Amino acid sequence: MYCKIKYLLVAVGFVMFFSRSTLFAAESALNEKLDNRDCVKCHISVVQDIKNSGARHLTDVTCLDCHQEHPPAGTNAIPLCSQCHDPQVKKHFTVDNCIACHYPHYPLRMDISSVKADLKTVCLSCHQQQGDELTKYPSKHSDMSCAQCHPKHATFKDCLACHQGHGDVKMTYQDCLRCHQPHMPAVVRYDTSIPSSYCGSCHNKESGMLAENHTKHHDLSCVYCHKNQHKVVPECEICHGQPHGEGMHKKFPNCIDCHVDAHALFKD
Repeated sequence: MYCKIKYLLVAVGFVMFFSRSTLFAAESALNEKLDNRDCVKCHISVVQDIKNSGARHLTDVTCLDCHQEHPPAGTNAIPLCSQCHDPQVKKHFTVDNCIACHYPHYPLRMDISSVKADLKTVCLSCHQQQGDELTKYPSKHSDMSCAQCHPKHATFKDCLACHQGHGDVKMTYQDCLRCHQPHMPAVVRYDTSIPSSYCGSCHNKESGMLAENHTKHHDLSCVYCHKNQHKVVPECEICHGQPHGEGMHKKFPNCIDCHVDAHALFKD
């Protein structure tokens, strides 16, 4: 009986010793400062996400720059975005619920198609130039949600996913951009290399006239006369000066009084 009590007391002593040692070790661990190399020991997938898609969250900050506390020693483990992204610096940083678009460990890998907030307001708070273009040059695009063309950030739909090309002309997305910019599509600007077939597919009457016209105009490209921007109508005198006598020009000051149309030139 005495031996049993003796062994029991020894066992209790060992338990108390190891318990106190464990508590002391735990307390020491809490007081010891964490290192960035410690994070991967528990948060493997998070570290991998940052490594793959962290953007400036990988290059400009470390784990402990954002997560300055760790339970149980501290409870403020999740930082506010405004800790780095000061709302006074940029309008975009005033938007509420940052995490609806940006997840901190892969901040630029965004799927905006499911965002329920006023998405256009959110997008244009960062993409101000595009917002200005949509407002200054109103078109059907101005009334659309950004997600209709940009289902994911930094991606866009091909124009031909919604629009048909000009007439029977086989066009590519890059062809569309030669005349139309997506945020001001009705402002049609182009260079001198645009083929007349692009114009003729919409302006088929004028194209037909030119096809039957056997003057020098027949051989000119549309953009030779209608330079740089759609609906620009040049003055005949730019190229022709005043080819008739002064009296004739006084009597008929408008060239089209005699020449029915620059594309047909002569009345029947």
